Amino acid sequence: MKDFEVRFEGELPATPREVWDAITVHTSGWYWNISYEPRPGGAERGLTSAGGTVTAWEPPRHFATRAERPDGWWNSLEYVLEPRSGGTFLDYTHTSVVTQGDYDAELDACRRHTEFYYHSLGEYLRNFKGRDAAYVEADGPEGSARRGAFAALRRRLGLAEDAAAGDSVRLTPGGPEAIEGVVDYATPEFLGVRGADALYRFYGRDAWGWPVGVAHHLFAEDVDAERTEETWRVWLHDVFDSGRSAA
Repeated sequence: MKDFEVRFEGELPATPREVWDAITVHTSGWYWNISYEPRPGGAERGLTSAGGTVTAWEPPRHFATRAERPDGWWNSLEYVLEPRSGGTFLDYTHTSVVTQGDYDAELDACRRHTEFYYHSLGEYLRNFKGRDAAYVEADGPEGSARRGAFAALRRRLGLAEDAAAGDSVRLTPGGPEAIEGVVDYATPEFLGVRGADALYRFYGRDAWGWPVGVAHHLFAEDVDAERTEETWRVWLHDVFDSGRSAA
């Protein structure tokens, strides 16, 4: 069992109140579905499977939450917001503990996911602030945990190998509808595409020996979240169970 700390610091394109609302209310637009009872001691639901407790609630300046389990695991998030240059400076700290598995891999994965999530927060605030989204997520089969699986997923999307942030793209996965938008994030482990009414997120977790996945934030009013999620789940399994994977 070993403690770790991951931090993010950066300026966000919104007021502290708008950032506060994105972090505490509209989480479906950039993170996933989480609810917080708005008071110290209030319940957190959805952030972790264990559930947690709000430990600081001082809008729009300071927010924190903590979850614990009987096996000694714990998880704590803290946000400090300061107005700056017409926007907000966010100081975010995530502390937790690795109880089993590869500590270095877990820490690296947490750091890289954190960078992607808070980039997505910036995209949300710049393009969709104040709005809720239908959040849909799906993971690939165990076979997609092999190295090279994310590269296979990118090819199946029809994405050019040299695609970079700022590029206009038309993804043609087949099964799910084609996606038109702009690449807003591109690394060997992650891909983000911003559409007119969505943030599409693709996760190359094969980098850490975990299945690849998708998690999309869909802002259109007529989204059938359950059906869309199933469509992406079937697609992922088709990619990696059909012999067209990286194997």
